[in-house]
Order: sequence, then C-alpha cells, then structure tokens
Amino acid sequence: MKAMILAAGRGKRMMPLTKNTPKPLLKTKGKPLIEHSISALKKAGITDIVINTAYLGEQIKTHLGDGKKFGVQLQYSTEQHALETAGGIIQALPLLGGQPFIVINSDILCDYDLSSLALPLNSLAHLVLINNPEHHPDGDFSIDTEQKITFNKNNRLTFSGIGIYHPSFFKNYRHTQCALALYPLLKEAINNQQLTGEYHSGYWHDIGTPKRLELINQQI
Repeated sequence: MKAMILAAGRGKRMMPLTKNTPKPLLKTKGKPLIEHSISALKKAGITDIVINTAYLGEQIKTHLGDGKKFGVQLQYSTEQHALETAGGIIQALPLLGGQPFIVINSDILCDYDLSSLALPLNSLAHLVLINNPEHHPDGDFSIDTEQKITFNKNNRLTFSGIGIYHPSFFKNYRHTQCALALYPLLKEAINNQQLTGEYHSGYWHDIGTPKRLELINQQI
C-alpha cells in the first residue's frame, strides 16, 4: 500500500514560526513534525510515500531527500500554488497508483496503528475520527452502527486527518487543476453512503497554532 503526507499548506496560523520555515519542519519531540508521520507509516510497514509540497517546499525536499535515511521511499508532488486537500491528492494520483492509499496530515501526532487501516466493502473512503478537541468542540461527523459516516448532529466526532481512499473517490474531479477542498467530496460520498469511519480513542494532537506547539512540547 502507498501513502500520501499532506505538506503543502502555508501554515498561516503558525506565523511567525512559519515565516521562513515550512510548518512540516517545525519541531516537536525533538524532530520535525513530518518525520513523525513518516515514522508512523514505516512502523505500519508502509514505505512508499508521496509528499505534496508548495510553500517553502524545497526546504522539505532538501531535508527529507529520497527518504533512504528514514528507511522509506519518498516521491514529491510539487504544487505551484497550494491546491488544498482534494486538489493536492488529485494532482498526486498518478504517483499513488490504482489501489487504495492512505492520506495523513503532516501536522498531527497520533498513536493510531496505521497497519490496521483498511477500506471496507462498498466504501470509497474511510476516515479515522477522534474525540472533539477544545478548539473544535462541535465535531465534524457521526458514525452509525454499520460504520457509515453521517451528518447526524448527535455524538459528533472530529476527523483526525487520517484516512484511506480508493482512487475512484476522486473520479468525478480527476481533471480538476485548481484548488479543491476535501469536504465537498466527503459530503457527496456521505449522500451516496460510500463514506465509512471508525473511532480512535487514543493519543492525538493537531499542531495547528504556536500555542498548541508550545503546549505539546511542555507536556513532553
């Protein structure tokens, strides 16, 4: 299985830390954020990884190289301007192949076992959901008894930034060459009952602001 790490964002909420450094290279636990995502994938036996880059992307490529020093194989999908989540994945599809692939954010810390992530039958995408953090108290989605993700307002959970997708999930947008958010595609899949999910109760942190980065480093 292949995987993609999302690393093209400008990191505006992390300013001034990201003025001269791309967000994925900010350090926590003594190493850049993106290295935690690479380590989690390698631990799961996933070593064929695509990384999309845009803002200060050359720094990411220079730091990570071809991935050999981490025991993985890295390829890059370079965006002239950040294409948002879905747009970035669509541009990278030729590198990701024809089988389901994992997508993970480069700015999260999580103890979810990526080796257990699989795409259920009749599902085009499967998301890992977590308890709502303080900065996102209303959550995103609910999960019914058959793992289907719904818009039910009860028992809402937050999307962790970890998911597995079949290339067909993007088939109606494959020729899109502009910025495209992921939510409209998720909404379409929910309406077609082709989006599933699971709940992860373990460790998870979204390093989205300087304050959150400071707090997590203080905890460490």
